[in-house]
Amino acid sequence: MTKGLRASDMFSALDPLFRDYALESHIPGLIHGVVADGRLAYVRGIGVRDLSSGLPVTAATLFRIASLTKAFTALSVLRLRDEGKLALDAPAESYIPELRSWEYPSRDSPRIRIRDLLSHTAGFVWDDPWADRQTLLPEEEFARLLREGVFFARAPGTAPEYSNLGYALLGRIISNVSGQPYDVAMAQRLLRPLGMGSTGFSSESIPVAERAIGYSWVDEAWQIEPPIPHGSFGAMGGLHSTAEDYARWVAYLLSAWPPRDEDDGGPVMRASVRELAQGSSLPEVRRRFGRSRPAGDQAVTYGMGMIVAIDKELGFTLSHTGGYPGFGSHVLLLPHHGIGLFAFANRTYAGVAAPLWDAALALRQRGQLPERAQAINEPLSVAYRAVQEIYTRGDAEAAADLLAVNFLLDRDAAGWRRDLARLKEQVGDCVSAGPLTVTSQLSARFLLACARGEITGSLSLAPTREIGIQQLVLARKAS
Repeated sequence: MTKGLRASDMFSALDPLFRDYALESHIPGLIHGVVADGRLAYVRGIGVRDLSSGLPVTAATLFRIASLTKAFTALSVLRLRDEGKLALDAPAESYIPELRSWEYPSRDSPRIRIRDLLSHTAGFVWDDPWADRQTLLPEEEFARLLREGVFFARAPGTAPEYSNLGYALLGRIISNVSGQPYDVAMAQRLLRPLGMGSTGFSSESIPVAERAIGYSWVDEAWQIEPPIPHGSFGAMGGLHSTAEDYARWVAYLLSAWPPRDEDDGGPVMRASVRELAQGSSLPEVRRRFGRSRPAGDQAVTYGMGMIVAIDKELGFTLSHTGGYPGFGSHVLLLPHHGIGLFAFANRTYAGVAAPLWDAALALRQRGQLPERAQAINEPLSVAYRAVQEIYTRGDAEAAADLLAVNFLLDRDAAGWRRDLARLKEQVGDCVSAGPLTVTSQLSARFLLACARGEITGSLSLAPTREIGIQQLVLARKAS
């Protein structure tokens, strides 16, 4: 967070984005929160949880979070993998016997793997309208559907297509492998260890005054959406949660970055949490959610229960939307900044992603998204001092013992002396060296302040045990 600025001041400036959106989109109630420094740093309820009572939305109001459930399902699968109970590249039919008789769309179609289900590349059709109404399907009827088989949209592994059926199958796998009903396994293996005591797959036991009532806006009027009970499709979108609880989940996911030596806090290893960002589908280019949506501003793939995007302004992001009769939700994680934003609303398919991404961009534009500082290791520190000596003396051979074997083959010593002399003519001697910005354990960026300007630079080390600078780039910073 920006030093000297309270979280309440920093994040309350985002409220109008959500308030205006709720008004424009006929959303009765909405809550948005920001997780920073491992906690719920800000939360604000807008509107009401129930139109008849007029009760306001609070951080303890229970919302159906719909497809935000998928990340929980994916992480549960990864935990079972870590325990040696399943393999991601094994055929799904190894764990769901009913799938063995399925007829595939072509003779050369590969069998569906668990990995395909996680990344929506199993060849199923996009099924939001149909699947939303399958949530309450009893297990025995789901088993009958599986025995009868389904039609494919395409051969598995050829293209991504979002499939709730695929995540319902993952729920079945979790149940079969763990020996527990899916909702019980989730509560015992994820929700309780994370302290998410208000989160679960049934809202009926929660007093009406404590939960959001779902609505649709139909023919210019509100229409109540009756609650849909938990059933065999719950793994794709059945969770109910509060802002207070969900913030624990967001903080837990963010804590997996950056990789480090300290002990894992569980319930799933940090390395496995980071696998949620590993997509196996072909990347796509899409427009960003929100009001500012220039074409081609994101490269996107579906990871495991999370959409992974490299945004041209926000960088590495993880996100997901939830849409369901009566509810809408969205989460946006910025792992390199240690910040997560989320929002829940009680209107069918409420597109709360738009104000959420606008909020993240607003924070960036105000300079309130500083990158997490990475520790500078000794090899990079030694190499950086060598770079300063090279510039001071105008000669790459001033650090000959720290140059990788390729360095003077790619640009000989005489060429480096000429390049350095020209750069010095432009900016003069350097008077101070800025801190290194670590981009990996073997690379970094930096800024040198000189008499008549600044130099931007980057260095990269070879992967050898001995310190060896394999690449160095120095250029005058444009004014």
